[in-house]
Amino acid sequence: MNEDQIRQLVREALQRELGLDTNSGEQRRLITEDDLNAVPPGTSFRVPAGAILTPLAREATLMRRIELIAHDAGPQPEINPVSPQASIVALGADHGGYPLKEILKEFLKAEGYSILDLGTNSRDAVDYPDFAHAVGLAVSQGKAWRGILIDGAGIGSSMAANKVPGVRAALCYDNTTAINSREHNDANVLTLGAGLIGEALAKQIVQTWLTTEFAGGRHARRVNKIMQIEYRYLKGTKT
Repeated sequence: MNEDQIRQLVREALQRELGLDTNSGEQRRLITEDDLNAVPPGTSFRVPAGAILTPLAREATLMRRIELIAHDAGPQPEINPVSPQASIVALGADHGGYPLKEILKEFLKAEGYSILDLGTNSRDAVDYPDFAHAVGLAVSQGKAWRGILIDGAGIGSSMAANKVPGVRAALCYDNTTAINSREHNDANVLTLGAGLIGEALAKQIVQTWLTTEFAGGRHARRVNKIMQIEYRYLKGTKT
């Protein structure tokens, strides 16, 4: 798939799974990195009531030292929530991960999460980078709260998803790595290897990963350094 096809896949999945009109006013309530990049560094940005920030917008506020001010002069707005619900999980898999994706989809629905299923939808052979890109894009653009990817080993999908700005994808294979990736790294995409773990363990990992909070503190400083590396390369300055 090319870039336009992947973006269209995300739009269609949003409309199909969540009943959202991605061209509606709801979508325009997202504050993107373009909005923050237009603000002079070291100044403030007033966030309209009800608006949310994408992960890339959050990165821009840190890099440009921009203070966020709520429109009603109350507490600063949360940065991570996704409208209309902060429980949208984007799922993606290749043909090797498809059976486990379907199992996890039903499991997550039963747990109360809304699902953005970005494929694949059969056992026919496909290329995992396409679906990793789609899930990463949904998370980066703020259309999903978290993302989960499944392929044979989980490694390739993690590599591909981490190429999408704003994504911190972590391959987890037990509860310990799931906790660490969230508490220490604030991972927003989880990758799983369907050929390495069983159904029961996959459910445990997913539940642990989705319910573990980022610890902040010294870990926030380190995650910010990860984001700073990304920002330098996005801007073409590699020093």
